[in-house]
Amino acid sequence: MSVRMGAARLGPAERASALARMESQELDLVVIGGGVVGAGVALDAATRGLSVGLVEARDFASGTSSRSSKLIHGGLRYLEQFDFDLVREALRERSMLLQRIAPHLVRPVPFLFPLAHPVWERPYIGAGMILYDTLGFSFGAGRGVPGHRHLTRKAALRVAPALKRSAFSGAVQYWDAQVDDARYVMTMLRTAATYGANIAARAQAIGFLREGERVTGVRVRDLETGAELDVRAGQVVNATGVWTDEIQQLVGGRGQIHVRASKGIHLVVPRDRIHSLTGIVMRTEKSVLFVIPWGRHWIIGTTDTEWTLDKGRPAASRADIDYLLDHVNSVLAVPLTRDDVEGVYAGLRPLLAGESEETSKLSRKHVVAHPVPGLVMVAGGKFTTYRVMAADAVDAVAHGLDQRVPRSCTHLVPLVGAEGFQALWNSRYRLARSSGLHVARIEHLLRRYGSMIDEVLALIEEDPSLGRPLAGADDHLRAEIVYAATHEGARHLSDTLARRTRISIETFHRGAAVAQEAAELMAGPLGWDAEQIKREVEHYTKRVEAERASQEQDSDREADAIRLGAPEIVPMI
Repeated sequence: MSVRMGAARLGPAERASALARMESQELDLVVIGGGVVGAGVALDAATRGLSVGLVEARDFASGTSSRSSKLIHGGLRYLEQFDFDLVREALRERSMLLQRIAPHLVRPVPFLFPLAHPVWERPYIGAGMILYDTLGFSFGAGRGVPGHRHLTRKAALRVAPALKRSAFSGAVQYWDAQVDDARYVMTMLRTAATYGANIAARAQAIGFLREGERVTGVRVRDLETGAELDVRAGQVVNATGVWTDEIQQLVGGRGQIHVRASKGIHLVVPRDRIHSLTGIVMRTEKSVLFVIPWGRHWIIGTTDTEWTLDKGRPAASRADIDYLLDHVNSVLAVPLTRDDVEGVYAGLRPLLAGESEETSKLSRKHVVAHPVPGLVMVAGGKFTTYRVMAADAVDAVAHGLDQRVPRSCTHLVPLVGAEGFQALWNSRYRLARSSGLHVARIEHLLRRYGSMIDEVLALIEEDPSLGRPLAGADDHLRAEIVYAATHEGARHLSDTLARRTRISIETFHRGAAVAQEAAELMAGPLGWDAEQIKREVEHYTKRVEAERASQEQDSDREADAIRLGAPEIVPMI
């Protein structure tokens, strides 16, 4: 479905209407959680013809789903664990996302695997790559990416001159895919709304409605107004990731699923600091480390350590940052320093707790449970396989509803902006001429909005000043800030600078230098007065200061204490 068929907005008026509809009618399903799994559940259910509501306490994708490695991949390391089914499933999903569901948001990316032990490592890694490529062809689907190839050290240095000659003897190059995770989730929610789902951020589930033992809905507080409403539904899905246990406690008891949080941090450095035409992947003592091309930047990550502190704002410590720098510098001819780091972000993986004490060994599989009548819980998994998780959860919902529910069809449903994308990409020079923008700007917009670029260009046509770049973040046009508020559900400055764009991690000032301009652009659509603009800017600036200070601390506990010093602009219950 493309914009020409009427892609739904997630603006302030649409949010108000969605909350009013959720309060006034009984739904088939209400979803708690606006990350990738919750969004996937809402879309799956809406495209099966069910009436759906989704509430998210913070911003969409503000937890794990905006803080990943931004990869759509099968997971090479799971081959070593002989988890072939998980890898096959993930590679099948990668193919669908690349070629059908979201070609405007998901794109191929090459990686180089340097070999340090020429005698045994090349045949060992080579065999794994053959299996990886073969599993990618399962079910008769094309991989959507090229196959792997072996390189000598000389050939590897041609594509990655940044590598230290003495650190490797040769390499294997393979392909996976990448995505802007937060934009993907937001686009999926817009798609769900296009099919009739009611979507609201900053709306917190504070309790369950019950009829005896059965869950019959959710008590919700609108955190923007303080109003409370009852949302009645035939089934409720808890898709809250690392908060699964907390939501379970609202219904009484720990339940059938227990999730442990594993912290992963990533660094962002300028593209010119690592001279390479390809991403790089290398082993660490516990997992793998990626150096991922990201526009004019590189993303370096990740770590894998247990986290038991605040789940809303996990903090990266000095030790985390030094760990990544030490490991990546072991293969770079010109080492990186802390001064090269533009941005840092930390996220929590929701891992299913097992017998292993190490989070790096906990399962990335998912589980769906029906702990009490009327409530379905889904947890675990990984970003790449969100669609499978969502389909399994809605199958469980269907089992609990007293009606016939069609099978999942999301493998056939492109996200808004996908349909017509390739034709527009082929016409990008014509679009540049007609819009007056440079073709590089058009390419940037197409990779973010796909065929919904028309809506962004319409804003610029109405107000040509929106065609100028932000002062201090010139990768982004002023129109994109307005569009985030009018169409993409951004309610606050941090929503736009941290998730609708990635200015918070892609600039050395981390968004502080554009906060005033961006807040003034958002003020019109969101009805902010001068006092609210000032409050938004001050809050964002304090958030950046707290993040910087936390990243100078030696331990998680010290970093967490400082990070919590910047209060939420919308306090949670």
